[in-house]
Amino acid sequence: MVDCIVRDWQGNEAGSASFELKVAKEENASHIVHRALVRQMNNGRQGTAAAKTRAEVRGGGRKPWRQKGTGRARAGSNRSPLWRGGGVIFGPKPRDYSTKMNRKERRLALRTAFQSRAEDLTVVENFAAQLTQPKTKEVLSALERWGLNAGEEKVLIIIDEKNETIYRSVRNVPNIKLISAIGLNVYDLLAADRLVVTAAALEKIQEVYGE
Repeated sequence: MVDCIVRDWQGNEAGSASFELKVAKEENASHIVHRALVRQMNNGRQGTAAAKTRAEVRGGGRKPWRQKGTGRARAGSNRSPLWRGGGVIFGPKPRDYSTKMNRKERRLALRTAFQSRAEDLTVVENFAAQLTQPKTKEVLSALERWGLNAGEEKVLIIIDEKNETIYRSVRNVPNIKLISAIGLNVYDLLAADRLVVTAAALEKIQEVYGE
């Protein structure tokens, strides 16, 4: 079980929270998290890279010169891969890069990744009511009061559900990413330097992923 201090909008201690997730064994943890990360990155690839072969490139309909008597090497097409503007040998073609992974393994990897960031975790009270309108400056000030520096650290903010006001307050800050608890993923958890989780989001994570 991991115990956390909950901070209010002003940065003061406002209570405590805890969560307990079933994680992978220490000897297997890095392996299963790595597999989940590779799967997520592979599944994000478009796989649309393509190059034309000599059969697909335009031109090359007639023989450039006669077979014999010119003193030059014989050539049957000016779209040979040896020629400038010719086709590509074994070039990329559209393909599916997606990787499969069992659902139980994916969830185990996600729980393991989340709990491994416990030292970088800051739990705060729900602050949506503090923002009556989108205000980037107020969110950055709150992060400073919570002991974070969004100018130098990559911060992942996890809220319980989508909130347009919070989203519009942080969307222009390059080092801040906002996701909901149900959108939790391995890549974002590992890419961030610090995590900010609302108490409600922590409860939802425990409810959805706790086993």
